[in-house]
Amino acid sequence: MQNVTAAPSFSLLSNELLAGKILRVALGTLVLTASSWISIPLSPIPITMQTYAVIVIGSLFGARMGAITVLAWLAEAAIGFPVLAQGAAGLPVFFGPSVGYLVSFPVIAAFAGWFSDRKFDGGPIRSLSTMLAANAINLGLGVMWLAALLGWHRAVIVGFMPFWIGGIVKAVLATTTVLLIRGGRARRATDAR
Repeated sequence: MQNVTAAPSFSLLSNELLAGKILRVALGTLVLTASSWISIPLSPIPITMQTYAVIVIGSLFGARMGAITVLAWLAEAAIGFPVLAQGAAGLPVFFGPSVGYLVSFPVIAAFAGWFSDRKFDGGPIRSLSTMLAANAINLGLGVMWLAALLGWHRAVIVGFMPFWIGGIVKAVLATTTVLLIRGGRARRATDAR
C-alpha cells in the first residue's frame, strides 16, 4: 500500500480564508496611506509616519503578509492612487529621491515580520531591537539611493540627519503599539476561556 500525502501549498494565501487576508491587506494599505498623510514637508524627503506603520504591520501580520500588504500599497501608488506622502502617486515617484526608502518598506516589513514569526520580538527589549534595526535598514537603503543622486556627503545630510532621531521615536512607538495590541489579544483569548 502506498501512502499518499498532499503536496505542500505554495499559495501566498494558504492557511487562512482568502477574504480575511484580502481584508487584512486592505486595512493595512489604509493604515499605510493614513501614515503617509501625517507629514512634515522637507526637501527632498518628507518626514512621515510611514516607517512606523510599515514595521507595525510587518510585526503584526508576519513576514509574508506584511510584505504583501506593503507591496499592495506601493502598487496602489504606482497606478496613480495618492497614497504616499503629500499625495504623491504614479510611476515617476519610483524614480525620484525617495525611491530608496520606498524600496526598503517591503524589506523592513518582512524583516520585522520574520522576527515576529519566530517569536523573537516578544519582550520590549527584543521588540525594540527589531524595530530599531528595521529603521536602520530603511535609512541605509534611502541614503544609498540618495548618494547615487547627490553624493554621499549630501545624502547623509538630507537623507539621514533629519531622520535618525525620528527613527528612534518611531521604533519606540512601534514597539509600544505592537506590545499593547498583542497584550490585548492575549487578554481577550484568556477571557474567552
